[in-house]
Amino acid sequence: MARSRSGTRGRRGPRKPQRRETGAAVAAVQVADPRERGAIELPSTISVKELADLLDVNPADVIRELIKSGIFATINQLIDRDTASLVASELGYEVAEPATTGVAQGTEREVEQPASEATKEVLFDEDQASDLLPRAPIVTVMGHVDHGKTSLLDAIRTTEVAAGERGGITQHIGASEVVKDGRRLVFLDTPGHEAFTAMRARGAKVTDIAVVVVAADDGVMPQTLEAIDHARAAKVPIVIALNKIDKPDANPDRVKNELAEADVVIEEYGGDVPLVPVSAKTGTGLDDLLEVTLLVADLQDLKANPKRSAVGTIVEAQLDKGRGPVATALVQTGTLRVGDIIVVGSTFGRVRALENDKGKRITKAGPSTAAVVLGLADVPEAGDILRVVHDDKEARAMVEQHKSAQSARAGDGSGRATLEDLYRQIQAGQTKELRIILKADVSGSLGAISHALSQLSTDEVRINVIHEGAGDITDNDVLLAAASDAIVVGFNTKLVDTARRTAEAEGVDVRSYDIIYKLTDDIDAALKGLLEPEIVEVVEGRAEVRQIFRVGKNTVIAGCFVTEGRITRAGARVWRGGKVIATDRIESLRRFRDDVREVAANLECGIGLANFNDLAEGDIIESFTSQTISRVATA
Repeated sequence: MARSRSGTRGRRGPRKPQRRETGAAVAAVQVADPRERGAIELPSTISVKELADLLDVNPADVIRELIKSGIFATINQLIDRDTASLVASELGYEVAEPATTGVAQGTEREVEQPASEATKEVLFDEDQASDLLPRAPIVTVMGHVDHGKTSLLDAIRTTEVAAGERGGITQHIGASEVVKDGRRLVFLDTPGHEAFTAMRARGAKVTDIAVVVVAADDGVMPQTLEAIDHARAAKVPIVIALNKIDKPDANPDRVKNELAEADVVIEEYGGDVPLVPVSAKTGTGLDDLLEVTLLVADLQDLKANPKRSAVGTIVEAQLDKGRGPVATALVQTGTLRVGDIIVVGSTFGRVRALENDKGKRITKAGPSTAAVVLGLADVPEAGDILRVVHDDKEARAMVEQHKSAQSARAGDGSGRATLEDLYRQIQAGQTKELRIILKADVSGSLGAISHALSQLSTDEVRINVIHEGAGDITDNDVLLAAASDAIVVGFNTKLVDTARRTAEAEGVDVRSYDIIYKLTDDIDAALKGLLEPEIVEVVEGRAEVRQIFRVGKNTVIAGCFVTEGRITRAGARVWRGGKVIATDRIESLRRFRDDVREVAANLECGIGLANFNDLAEGDIIESFTSQTISRVATA
């Protein structure tokens, strides 16, 4: 059939188009008349409209060919070179092979390495010294709630925009860049040490410097100490930002002394931790904070190789209805380019587009650059490692290998420290340190337990309490343990429900005790390979008491609603106000008028305990069973 737009030519016949102006991507490859050049050259990515302009056909023709291949694209959607090449071939054009060294005349793309070298997996420390160039520091801001983390970041960005940077922050991508005296700093917009540690738990080590914000009027608080411990566990240099110095009740000297009591000795007191007084409200000290942060970065001599294939970490990711999986990647070494094939955890894809923190399209992202990546098949998880590979075959192989490794770890329980495995690891020379997260009901118990544990250190293994605190065992404690290969030890304290699920998912060993000597005996026995069999309680489910029924003088039946898991005729623990008030067993379990063995979640039931009758509305009845686990370690 003839096409009215291109003259009278067949579907695959010779074409006599008139030369037309094209979009920026088309101009970049300097398309010539196919009659003169013989084969057309395509960029790594091109929009449907630009491809139609390049081929001098109606965009509907391009869309029709894409639909035949199962691709439903809009006129402005980007497609990769392979797809565009297929469409061009179907429309009767010969497509030139992409160059492996050099590029088409007129492009701005840098000369690339041969594929065999560019996609070779190289570890960070295997780069040639001559290829390493200075890179920007990656900074995480942490601290106690309400001490001004978000305000400080906003103030730094506002100063940056006011200083003349074009664009400003137009979208939240999980990271933002600031320029100070011509040098870049990348700030990770994490909610705090929870997100920081969650990424470390997944194997991501992205932060170079931790800025810990402390309010001058409030002082060192529990979350301040947590942030400091988390930064130390990650072996990241700390800078203290003493915020709110403009407030009338600010007391910097008190804060400095409290920091010293927490073993954070600032430079003014002869230590090595910089402290910068700032005010996010007035802008005081912000320039000083950036200068000090850059100085700390200089001491680390941060470098990366921009010439190699990119390796980075996913900061955050989500599913966008209009654009599909969208992920923010922080490139740590190498250069990520549009058109690259990438593997990220359990998914892969081709980079369809890149956007910077200002929301602008970019063609590449070098070391210490955060960019929004479009083109992945599925949504990755924060902390997943991004790698550029040679082709789809290699990408699929790496994804399968990643999934197999995950299944293997889930199957054998390896990868995390446990007391059962400790002796074997010591004998094999795999560990020299037992890291512990210690939580207790009151702060007075912490010192005694820490001292007792320190006495157990031997020549073979040292006991290191990397974080301690009063209160419940939380998600954050479990994530820090996962990131640091530590175990969690609780004394007279509760493991919250979400933390229990996190511990199960991450494979973290959590131990609870109510007698100090039993705690220390277990640790000592683990070091000697003499652990006794352990009776482990498995929580089956929980039910909330909604109504109380009294039967006779001494019998009480609780009308309950099962909120989680299942309730069985087993052991029972009664919680009230966040504390255990009784441990008993479920003697009767009824559903309407029937005696039953178990009741599932979201159903009502009647529960009668064997001995405890002082139940009240709002109590939580926890059903549990006991299992015996062998704890004898072998070399």
